[in-house]
Amino acid sequence: MTTISPPSSSFDIVGFDLDGTLVDTSGDLTAAVNHALASVDRPPLSVAQVKPMIGGGARHMLAQGLASSGGCDEAMLDLLHPRLLAYYEANIAVDSAPYPGALASLDALAAQGVKLAVVTNKIERFARALLDDLGLTARFATIIGGDTLGRGKSKPSPAPIARMIADCGGGSAAFVGDSIFDVKAAAGAGVPSIACRFGFLMQPVEELGADAIIDHFDDLIPTLERLGCRQNA
Repeated sequence: MTTISPPSSSFDIVGFDLDGTLVDTSGDLTAAVNHALASVDRPPLSVAQVKPMIGGGARHMLAQGLASSGGCDEAMLDLLHPRLLAYYEANIAVDSAPYPGALASLDALAAQGVKLAVVTNKIERFARALLDDLGLTARFATIIGGDTLGRGKSKPSPAPIARMIADCGGGSAAFVGDSIFDVKAAAGAGVPSIACRFGFLMQPVEELGADAIIDHFDDLIPTLERLGCRQNA
């Protein structure tokens, strides 16, 4: 019997942002922001309001939430940030789930021999806890959080993308995300980027400057193939 091997990928490594890219965490993040706001008698925010605040880390998200509900200063951020983190850690995967088609895309890439990675601005222990709860951790060769490399070395710094490539043993790479932080980090590392139209967008997806845009995970493999052809042309 002849065995048909899966087609080879155009890239050796494909990295993913986490929140708003692989997993829709908007419900749980909104609940954590609202928990912190309620502790200082601020009104709650909707998921639609919080989504554009996600991507730069929990403190950045909280600062924007406070600014939109009456303003804040560093002292208030210092007070509320631990409250947000404690609540989120205790309720990390209540409403969070992979986006439609995400798992099938990961399976297809793995079948092609691609090494998969997560590079997120979420604190690493939270990223691992979320992926553990969703049963996804074992799929990834490396998981890099916003605090993994130390202060000032989270996205948009290219350092975590470079670390991703090193952890995966080197080779050609592409990165999938939903924010300007993702696109800038990839560009700084010399890696093509794919932006998700379904993510937690801070601005129109066309303004991010990504090398390609996908509307659904069903578009990912063909888009990677096109980018790979362009890279090799």
